[in-house]
Amino acid sequence: MLTTMLKHIIQNWKMYCKNENFAGIGSTRKVYRVADYVIKVHLHPVGFKQSLNELEIYTSMVDKGLGPLLAPTYFVDEFISAQKYLRPLDLKDNQTYEIKVQEHQHLIPNLYEEVLAILDKDFDCFDLKDSSNYGLNIDGKLVFTDYGMTKSLYEKEWVPLAEEGILPQIHYDFCNVCGIEKELRMYGENDKDNRCYECGKE
Repeated sequence: MLTTMLKHIIQNWKMYCKNENFAGIGSTRKVYRVADYVIKVHLHPVGFKQSLNELEIYTSMVDKGLGPLLAPTYFVDEFISAQKYLRPLDLKDNQTYEIKVQEHQHLIPNLYEEVLAILDKDFDCFDLKDSSNYGLNIDGKLVFTDYGMTKSLYEKEWVPLAEEGILPQIHYDFCNVCGIEKELRMYGENDKDNRCYECGKE
């Protein structure tokens, strides 16, 4: 059930999705934090499909009693999705990293591996172990926040679009403007614009 505040945010999302509320960007969605929520703006129809998947997956996992391990997805339409805000994991050396059960044991919640297996087998989810796909709950444990990309969607739609330079891939390199080695968004193999998001490249 949507709160009065969330209904207001959804109805007026363009008013809130501005630079000072920017929280992150992927290849298909741009994320803004508004109070205790995030608004994911769909940059491409693939992003819309990811959001629809998240709503379906979250609803199913709640029915299984596993909802607390996924960020609640409250609303999706063709323009945006609305989800609960969770504090993101810090980058390591300006890049994301793979979550490993033994190495990151202090972050692993109960039933994590069970949820991981269900997302993989029942929902065909892709890229589940990248640290950028998680947030931390109040106990400092991992919660899935970006769980809508499936292997099928990735292979059939995302990969061809990335190869054509329509959707960006992440490349770790030095930004030509700030000089910091970090994750850059690169549009196809002929993209020579090595600037990071902070230096103006979306």
